[in-house]
Amino acid sequence: MQDSPSSSSSEVEHSTSIHLDQEPKRSLESPSPSPKPSKISRSENPSDDAMTPNPRTQRYLIAIEYIGTRFSGSQQQLNCRTVVGALQEAFHKFVGQPVSISCSSRTLGVAIIRVSQSRVDICFIQDAGVHALSNVCHVDVERISKRKPGEVLPPHEPGVVKRAVNHFLQKNEGDIMVIDVRCVPADFHARFKAQERTYFYRLFSGPEPLSTFEKDRAWHIPEELDVLAMQKACSVLVGCHDFSSFRATGCQANSPIRTLDELHVSEVVPSLYFPSTGERGPTNAFEQAVVKPSDASQIKPDMNGSDTTSDIVARSSSGSSQAFGQRRSHRCYVITARARSFLYHQVRLLVGVLKCVGTGELAASDVERILNAKAVNHAYPMAPAYGLYLGGVKYDLP
Repeated sequence: MQDSPSSSSSEVEHSTSIHLDQEPKRSLESPSPSPKPSKISRSENPSDDAMTPNPRTQRYLIAIEYIGTRFSGSQQQLNCRTVVGALQEAFHKFVGQPVSISCSSRTLGVAIIRVSQSRVDICFIQDAGVHALSNVCHVDVERISKRKPGEVLPPHEPGVVKRAVNHFLQKNEGDIMVIDVRCVPADFHARFKAQERTYFYRLFSGPEPLSTFEKDRAWHIPEELDVLAMQKACSVLVGCHDFSSFRATGCQANSPIRTLDELHVSEVVPSLYFPSTGERGPTNAFEQAVVKPSDASQIKPDMNGSDTTSDIVARSSSGSSQAFGQRRSHRCYVITARARSFLYHQVRLLVGVLKCVGTGELAASDVERILNAKAVNHAYPMAPAYGLYLGGVKYDLP
C-alpha cells in the first residue's frame, strides 16, 4: 500500500491490506539478509500469538475500494476517521462482538483489528489522501450462535460477508466498499503473500481550473506535458536500481534496492467525458470498438501507434467548437507503476520527477543523474497524495 505528507500515519504506495507507498522492513530484494531479526520477522514467527490463526475461525481475503481523501489515512487513529476504523465498525456490527484495535508497527503500517475471536489484519497501510481501487485485507471470523452462546456455527459464505459488511458501510458515509471476498487457508497472509502491487497516478493538464467533479481526484498541471519525454524518462527508471533518491526520510526498509517492473505514461479519456453531438453519430470511435464478430474485419488498425482515445481527447480539449456554458476539457494522463514492493513515498517521488520532465524542467539525462545520486535531496518535490490510487494487489491464490 502510500502516500501523504501526514506525520500521523504511514503511507502506501501500497499494498496494505489497505493502501501504502511504504513497505515492510524486511527487504524483498536486499542483497544480503540483515544480521538481526527485524520487527516484521518477529511478527512472522508462527509462535507469535498475534499471528497464530484460530482453528475455529474462517479466514477471508477481502478487497476494498475507498476514496482516500475522506479518511485520515488507513491506520486507526484517535479522533480521526480512518479506513481501519470504518471497517472495524462494520465488522463489529456484523459479528456482534466488542472491537479493539492494536498496531504491531505503526511505522510499517501493519494493523490488527480484533473482534473477540475474530481478527482483521490490514497489511499495507497508506496515508491520508491516497485512494484505493482494490486494497486487500484478510479477516478471521469465528461464527458464534446468537441463540446458543458458545456454539460455533459453519462459516458464512463469502457473498454473505460481502453483503453484510457493505450494508453497514453504506449506512455510514458510503465512501468505502467491499468489492470481493474469498475464503483462504488459515495461514494465508494478505501482506506476506502479495506478489505484486500496481499503482496509478492521475494527472490533468490544461490552463483551466480543475473541475469540481475532479477535485482531490487528480493532480492539476497548468502546463502542457510532453508525454514522449516522460516515456523516455520512464525507461531510465524501469528495472532493478538503488532508489535512494526516491526514498523519503523515515523509510524503514532495510535496502533501497527495488525492481520496478513497469513505469508507463498513458493518455486516457477523462472519467467524466461526455460525447459531443458529432461523436454521438453512428460511426463514433466507441461504437466502432463494440462491433459484431462478422464486422470485425471492417475495422482497420492504426499502424502509427495512436488510438481513438487520443483523437477524442485532442478534440475535446481543443475547444474549437466550444459553446457557451461548456467547460474546456483537460488532457488526462495516467502514470502506472508496478512492482513487488515500493519504498516509502517512492511512487509520488517518481511522479514528481516525471512531471518535471513533462513540463520541460528536466530532461531524461537529469533523471539518470538524480537516480545515480542515491540521495533524496536530489529529487524534485513529490506529487500530492490525492492523485495516487492503489490499483490492485496480485496473489497466487489457492
